[in-house]
Amino acid sequence: MRTSGKIAPEFLTAREAVDRIPDRARVLVEASGGGVIEPSALIAAVAERYRHTAAPSELSVYFCSGIGDRNGAGMDMMAIPGLVKTAVAGHWAMTPTLSTMAHDGEIEAYNLPQGVLAQLLRESAAHRPGLVTKVGLGTFIDPRHGGGKLNDATTADLVKVLELEDEEYLYYPSPSFDVALIRGTTADEHGNLTLEHETAKLGVLAAAMAVRNSGGIVIAQVKRVAAAHTLNPKSVVVPGHLIDMVVVDEDQWQTAINHYDPAFSGEVYVPFGRSPAMPLSERKVVARRALDEIPYGAVVNLGVGMADGVANAALEEGRLAEMTLTVEQGMVGGVPERGVIFGVTMNPEAVIEHASQFDFYDGGGLDVTCLGFAEVDMEGNVNSSLVDGRIFGAGGFINISQAAKKVVFCGSLTAGGLRTDLTGSALQVTSEGTHHKFVQQVRQITFNARLARERGQEVLYVTERAVFALGDDGPVLIEVAPGWTTEQIVALMDFRPKISESVGHMDPSLFREARASAHPAPADAGTTSEEN
Repeated sequence: MRTSGKIAPEFLTAREAVDRIPDRARVLVEASGGGVIEPSALIAAVAERYRHTAAPSELSVYFCSGIGDRNGAGMDMMAIPGLVKTAVAGHWAMTPTLSTMAHDGEIEAYNLPQGVLAQLLRESAAHRPGLVTKVGLGTFIDPRHGGGKLNDATTADLVKVLELEDEEYLYYPSPSFDVALIRGTTADEHGNLTLEHETAKLGVLAAAMAVRNSGGIVIAQVKRVAAAHTLNPKSVVVPGHLIDMVVVDEDQWQTAINHYDPAFSGEVYVPFGRSPAMPLSERKVVARRALDEIPYGAVVNLGVGMADGVANAALEEGRLAEMTLTVEQGMVGGVPERGVIFGVTMNPEAVIEHASQFDFYDGGGLDVTCLGFAEVDMEGNVNSSLVDGRIFGAGGFINISQAAKKVVFCGSLTAGGLRTDLTGSALQVTSEGTHHKFVQQVRQITFNARLARERGQEVLYVTERAVFALGDDGPVLIEVAPGWTTEQIVALMDFRPKISESVGHMDPSLFREARASAHPAPADAGTTSEEN
């Protein structure tokens, strides 16, 4: 590690750089799913070195978000017996092989909230003892409900309960690191790092500081090298004195599915009109109905699953300019992408560090969030992190759902083979799902309904055939789709919810190919270039 002066970092091959990683090192990888600022060449080099030399072994890896593409990339490249001993992650669905190892107890494994892990990097950098927050109370992160441990092989406690001024908090001690693997677009000869082609900043600066101040080494992967003093200093995200080694990967892709799109990095604003419309399906019905819950001028977060279609619905209905869409990876404005590159935004208006985004979320800045769900139980608790016995992880879900003023959970009424037909402008089920999503008790609590009531949050559960609101004792059925009855809905649930005295019908236009906005802008709202 460089200790002083303006000495340039070493410029090495990926293999030469990862040869510096010792056995049992604590390795921080700062990236996100879908290849977002993922140091893929470095991760692959670690795996290749281990296959040939059985070193470095028994690594403890730490990643704030999921890192992978659900198809062998990212941290799944390191899913080799003996290479990883412990993994602390914010999300696991992008790394199914590593997730299976966690599920089967082959490694020690934790899932902690993405926002907490991001914010902890700053605590580590400043040598503060840890993070005190209410995020995670009453969920599977709470040490009284498992402490985020994912299997019986995982025994160390990473979360504690504290009481301050008669209120409960969770305390997350700051981690220490030996190695950071980070990525940028350009490094100059002094190691100064810029991210002009990247889709996010995440926490690369905090990661470099945390590792450097722990006495570790920082390895940066970049696409290209610039001469010293040629980079705009205001564009430098990580100053060179924090970086020990630079590895150039000229074939570095912007995301897991595209080499480079300037609309993703905010360099070019492209017309939204080229985006294809969502096909009419149960997913679109749910997205449209969730959109109806977003008032004019709201600041919004959208999650994965059916919720990620809300942005497309807003675009189609001409409502995009009425709201500010945000993503926990740090994007503000624009249209969040769906699928494997969730976390990328087309035409963002601002890109901030994800820890700062979570500061805003945790402080109650979100007016509405639309999130997916795997299960809802009779108390209104939600599981989105353990799906069909597979470890998906919470990601930013816990931070976001605990603090938003209104939470709209989006999902189908049943799952496992559900097929619908909307060709007749009404929802017909051609194949019912094999299992119910409204169950007696969720397998894992990712959202605690009792605490939500205490916080005074407004909570809805939107499906393609019914809408529920969180009441005093659990979900209350408030709407059913045209052509469906309350009893038909209840028959597809494992518990009988309370029924509103005035059950309404879901808007028939939700089920039609063309739909005008259900919430026109106020008369004095004016217009924007997107509306003209």
